[in-house]
Amino acid sequence: MRKLFSSLFGSGADRPTHTLPEGERVYAVGDIHGRADLFRALIDAIDLDDQTRGRARTTVILLGDLVDRGPDSAQVIRLAREWQNRRDVRILAGNHEEMFLLSFDKVEVLRSFLRWGGKETLLSYGYDEDALLQDEYERVQEQMAELVPQADREFVASFEDQIRMGDYLFVHAGVDPFAPLDEQKRNDLLWIREPFLSHKGKLEALVVHGHTISDGPEELGHRIGIDTGAYQSGQLTALMLEGTEKHYLVTAEKGGTITVEGVTEA
Repeated sequence: MRKLFSSLFGSGADRPTHTLPEGERVYAVGDIHGRADLFRALIDAIDLDDQTRGRARTTVILLGDLVDRGPDSAQVIRLAREWQNRRDVRILAGNHEEMFLLSFDKVEVLRSFLRWGGKETLLSYGYDEDALLQDEYERVQEQMAELVPQADREFVASFEDQIRMGDYLFVHAGVDPFAPLDEQKRNDLLWIREPFLSHKGKLEALVVHGHTISDGPEELGHRIGIDTGAYQSGQLTALMLEGTEKHYLVTAEKGGTITVEGVTEA
């Protein structure tokens, strides 16, 4: 893993320097997608890492897509709320949160939601699997309204679109590279891939995002992608930023055991 990170970082002379305001520390967490087991391990690792680094104004930013695909979205929501109750945790809306909320009222969105991982979310809230496969969409909406607590829906609806701190912009999917940051459309912040991913030029801030899966953190001069496909890879990634330092905490699931490894930029 250290070899992988070394190749992603490249040489220090080639990288622009971005920074946070003095005294600020940020942990950004990639797409969790219903992997409560990985999320719980990463919460413990971040809390410990933060404690060992000494005093700072620490903010945790979850980059969205907490739900769908993995087996326990309901528990991920509970863990995120509990964590937010005891430290500064800010949460970005992802495209899967948007589909989740719209599915309660829009059948056409519900179809996509179920096809792209929403089935697993509803099962985590106690929906019977056989019934879910047989029920008409209108019946599914009725059951969703009964099974998903209103508090969870309001919690997810409170998620933010973007967060700017120092030289960094935190979003779920990315930005339109040809529009000013203060004129970005919400649809792009939650859904965009191109032309953001292939863009090579500078942006107004270094964009930290999820949404697009890569084998490891994808660090380029203008963006850092940290969606490492937790629901299928067993790898959930967090990026720590303080001053000009970058440090990664990465879960690794092997043989039913979850470990967390830390890698610091050379």
